[in-house]
Amino acid sequence: MGSLPHIVEDCLGIVQLFSDGSVSRSDDVKFPMEVQDDGSAVWKDCLFDKEHDLSLRLYKPRSPSAAAAAALPILYFFRGGGFCVGSRTWPNCHSCCLRLASALQVLVVAPDYRLAPEHRLPAAVDDAFTAVKWLQSQALLSDDGGADEWLAKGSVDFDRVFVVGDSSGGNLAHHLAVELRRGSPSLAPVRVRGYVLMAPFFGGTVRTKSEAEGPPEQFLNIEILDRFWRLAVPDGNTADHPLANPFGPLSPNLDSAKLDPILVLVGGSEVMKDRIEEYSVKFKEMGKEIEYVVFEAEQHGFFVNQPFSQVANKLLQKINQFMNK
Repeated sequence: MGSLPHIVEDCLGIVQLFSDGSVSRSDDVKFPMEVQDDGSAVWKDCLFDKEHDLSLRLYKPRSPSAAAAAALPILYFFRGGGFCVGSRTWPNCHSCCLRLASALQVLVVAPDYRLAPEHRLPAAVDDAFTAVKWLQSQALLSDDGGADEWLAKGSVDFDRVFVVGDSSGGNLAHHLAVELRRGSPSLAPVRVRGYVLMAPFFGGTVRTKSEAEGPPEQFLNIEILDRFWRLAVPDGNTADHPLANPFGPLSPNLDSAKLDPILVLVGGSEVMKDRIEEYSVKFKEMGKEIEYVVFEAEQHGFFVNQPFSQVANKLLQKINQFMNK
């Protein structure tokens, strides 16, 4: 008799991969935070991918400022979770998007994407593209009044779109930044103006100093990062896969890639800090327009988990300056 299936990967108790390839995913998540909602933004959900049953959440200021009332810029927010966990409905993601909408006076689009290991990469990357193409379809419908009422002609500015990604969402933002300028089908009349990568989740088989020697964070350590990559990359691959390591041995050369401006934000006490700094330095050496900002002593997810804190206010100021530059 064969042995019963046993757990081979346990991801924070939320996702468990068994020896027979089956996956157990729990909805009973004990969140260390609650929703923070000061009433300054409103939200609603929309289905954007019927085939994969994927929805996104739209947020906008409850009372837009006089300057923003005419046409709100659009800000995509791709959440984190190591490609394995997370949802637009989780309290930290929801609070973060409420804060972004009201503080930056923008319409926030927060899409979900398929999760590993049930749907390994490139599923999440494909879903990110589908979410952006959804906005293009809304822009085209807005001319004859067929778009969602929050995206009606004149209410938002399809020519001022920004992409913000946190952790694995920052990884998705990187791939969007590269592919949308590499000859992918035009998004017109949608125009992405810049990308904000908040502690983007990149990997590699060679450890950086902060990965090898840095102390573990409150919610993250190198063992968790390794587990995310084992579950997320295509079967038989490592963290040097091009979707994990943008400068790995198998990755395309990006010297000639034309990129829109990029702002990289990272906490000074993050396990991934050195890898993210290397990413920024390499792009800077290639002549790309990239700004790298460190928030000293902060750990991974400091903005998403505490979007109304003092350091969050400083981060929002940086994003606001970037958008208006």
